[in-house]
Amino acid sequence: MKVAFFGRTSNGKSTVINAMLRDRVLPSGIGHTTNCFLRVEGTDREDAYLTTEVSNERRSIMTVNQLAHALHMDPTLDSGSLVKVLWPKSRCALLRDDLVLMDSPGTDVTLELDSWIDKFCLDADVFVLVGNAESTLMNTEKLFFHKVSERISKPNIFVLHNRWDASVTEPEYIDEVRKQHLDRCVSFLAEELKVVSLDEAAGRIFFVSAKEVLISRMQRAQGMPETGGALAEGFQERLREFQRFERTFEEFISQSAVKTKFEQHTVRAWQISEAIKAVMDAINIASADRKICCLEEREEQRDRLDFVRGQINRLTDNVREKIKTLTEDVCVKVTTAMSDQIHSLPVLVEEFRADFNPTQETLELYKAKLLQHVEERIIGCLAHRCSISILRDIKDAQRHMIDSVRPLLSLTVQEQLSAPSTTFELTYDLGIAALCADFRENIEFQFSLGWTALVTRFLGAYNARRALSGTDPRLQEGSSIKNEMVVSVATGLVSVTSRASMTVLIIGGVVWRSVGWRVIALSLSLYGLLYLYEKFTWTNASRERVLKRQFTEHAAHRLRAVIPVSSSACSQQVYKELAATFSRLTQRVDLSEAELEGNIRQLSFRIQRLENIQRRSKAFRNRATELETQLEAFSVQYLQGN
Repeated sequence: MKVAFFGRTSNGKSTVINAMLRDRVLPSGIGHTTNCFLRVEGTDREDAYLTTEVSNERRSIMTVNQLAHALHMDPTLDSGSLVKVLWPKSRCALLRDDLVLMDSPGTDVTLELDSWIDKFCLDADVFVLVGNAESTLMNTEKLFFHKVSERISKPNIFVLHNRWDASVTEPEYIDEVRKQHLDRCVSFLAEELKVVSLDEAAGRIFFVSAKEVLISRMQRAQGMPETGGALAEGFQERLREFQRFERTFEEFISQSAVKTKFEQHTVRAWQISEAIKAVMDAINIASADRKICCLEEREEQRDRLDFVRGQINRLTDNVREKIKTLTEDVCVKVTTAMSDQIHSLPVLVEEFRADFNPTQETLELYKAKLLQHVEERIIGCLAHRCSISILRDIKDAQRHMIDSVRPLLSLTVQEQLSAPSTTFELTYDLGIAALCADFRENIEFQFSLGWTALVTRFLGAYNARRALSGTDPRLQEGSSIKNEMVVSVATGLVSVTSRASMTVLIIGGVVWRSVGWRVIALSLSLYGLLYLYEKFTWTNASRERVLKRQFTEHAAHRLRAVIPVSSSACSQQVYKELAATFSRLTQRVDLSEAELEGNIRQLSFRIQRLENIQRRSKAFRNRATELETQLEAFSVQYLQGN
């Protein structure tokens, strides 16, 4: 219900509304104060605020003076603007029944009465004309309500003669003045406007002092005596008159609401109730359909999750077996290649070319370059024979992993898959320099028919050195049975020769007498010539050949010992590369599993929400049915009886 307050400037329209609201809400005071329309309505919030036509921004109620007061008017507003004041319903019982109070500027400050009526009055249920008891009803006020009466058939009008407290200054004329005001207003309502009968008109006219009522009520709210302060004589009578106006006003509003609003609202309520039931039925059906879809989708997601988990377990076993087979193949390939390189080691050593000098410093540099050459050639040959095929096998294995894992991944995770790594390289760290660090060459001249050479040819270089040095093979840790037997034979041979030294002369004498001294001399001459030939031909080239042969034997012996270690290191490199690739892929699978689990949780939550929506829609539909029953009872009790 909308109630519009009109009257001349400074008649106290805002004060009347403040008194009804029991607080200083609207700007009031001497002179022209309210400069625009102020719409006061209730809000369920505990704090008051206001909005304007140009902005829905909630402003503090303290800014109403800056917005609507004529003395400091907001430049964006004019007399035809509207400011909405939202006042807490908990602080004013009058606003709890959706009542709207409309304050207006004075009817004598503008010529735009027609636009005011069109904009703010056509939907008003009650008009309150606030007059000044110190003067009489003016033509400007009558003109306004004549225009209202032309637009609205029989508008409901109350007349308040405000500032009636001024009558106490002339008590001898109070009755005559009251009768004068009453007669003029009755004539205006009943005869000029013809909105009420003569009998009803007197009940629409009241003599009040809104300022006194406001002060009294504010004092009472602050715990002070309501009659305290500067209140004129006869205040209680004027207070009762104001309270009678409020009661009459509220009764009229209630009756008018039943006649003009509630019937329409009841019909609208029926329509809303039917619409609510239709909407709730539609929501219930849509929720049920959506719930079925979500249940099916959740079941598919769960089946998908079980499939992914089962497949990744089987794939893990398969990949482990494949990695094991591949690493074993790598180990065999590297072992075979290294054995072949050891067999071709003499060729690799012979290919080496560098300046050779038997001095100690030059020999060390020569051996260092020889070691580097041999290591580079062996590693290059190993890379040529093994790396290409091993890398191809690794790429095939990685591609197989990716192709096997791809169907287990979600589309979003599949986009993150990358091609097999191309940065992996197989390294062969033989460490020949460390292996041959104990190599000691022997490039001193040795006669081919000398005793040492003969023993070396008979036992081999390694066993000959041990035999000639007198080392007991049983004292060497880790010596094999074969070496012990060979050294034992060599030791026996030495001991035999030492025992036969006494018989040399005897044998020589026998030979002397058998062949003659010429043959013996010739043999000794040939032996000496052979010694001299070998002595003179023992050059640096001969020394280099001997050193290369000795190095070849030493390096071959050491490389054979590290074949298992080197092949195992290569297989470990391959294992780490493949294991890292599969680990990255399993992490992608874990992401897909987490995504599936998240989808399942989201679907479960959505299903729960849909079930709640179904329950609430059923509850709302039942509530709408109950409201229809209540509306029918209300219609029978109130509307049909009127």
